[in-house]
Amino acid sequence: MTQPSATEGRPRELISFRIGAQEFCVDIMAVREIRGWTAATALPQSPAFVRGVINLRGAVLPIVDLAARLGFDATEATDRHVIIVAQILGQTVGLLVDAVSDILTITDEVVQPTPDVASDMAKTFVRGLLAVEGRMISLVGLDHILPQELQDAA
Repeated sequence: MTQPSATEGRPRELISFRIGAQEFCVDIMAVREIRGWTAATALPQSPAFVRGVINLRGAVLPIVDLAARLGFDATEATDRHVIIVAQILGQTVGLLVDAVSDILTITDEVVQPTPDVASDMAKTFVRGLLAVEGRMISLVGLDHILPQELQDAA
């Protein structure tokens, strides 16, 4: 029998966002701010899902196209897109998404496991699924979003 975790049963907040027609969410505690799209300066030899870097109040902020990172088509960013500035493994990173939707308050009991039919790659990013008000929202774990080299450096 497993021991209940310290957070089990306690409500936690998630921020939900859209990528294409799908909804995803991340733990709000990882989110530092949400800002409008700013064109990024490309970095040579970076993975395709790394859009480049922007200047965030004097700090260099790498921008990850979350759609491309999750295996969807790369985002054609417009002024309507947003960057979720998040803390991932001790590093501040911008996540390019279509739009932020909602703040959800949930308990761990409502998180359904990722189905066995999902690929190992999908299970790397998706920690579970939430059925909220007729919507299916994928809970994204941010710990594997960064390229492996950046994870190793963190």
